[in-house]
Amino acid sequence: MRPSVRGVLLDHDERLVIFRRTVPGRDVYWSVPGGHVEPEDDSLEHTLHRELMEELGATVNAVTPLTTVSYRWRGEVKTQHVYGCRLVSMDPELRNGPEFEDPARGVYEVERVPLDQAEITSRRLIPEAVADYLSTTITTLPRLIT
Repeated sequence: MRPSVRGVLLDHDERLVIFRRTVPGRDVYWSVPGGHVEPEDDSLEHTLHRELMEELGATVNAVTPLTTVSYRWRGEVKTQHVYGCRLVSMDPELRNGPEFEDPARGVYEVERVPLDQAEITSRRLIPEAVADYLSTTITTLPRLIT
């Protein structure tokens, strides 16, 4: 299974940028942006920058490795490399990719939430391994992402 990256993205007001996902036939859930490493990606950090541009139209700086999580998913082990970063700019008009071309993939609504544990634990944030990491580190993120 291809590894993935996730971007724990802080905006200019020190809020966490997440997606509220509404997918036909599924319960609403939340996620931090990111995606699979593609063969053309030069590095995990390259994947992160590409995914943030595709999903948010975002450019970032202060990219900081935070953790790597692995968990069982569809009978295999999925590994996600979690990076912290700070938002430089975001233009929703630049969003692109299959997520936005196929209505069956649902809606990606951008939300910005305060760095408070309750903001994580009150939502169905997936993957759970990333949610667990965020729930224990959420208030320290500004110090971790340098």
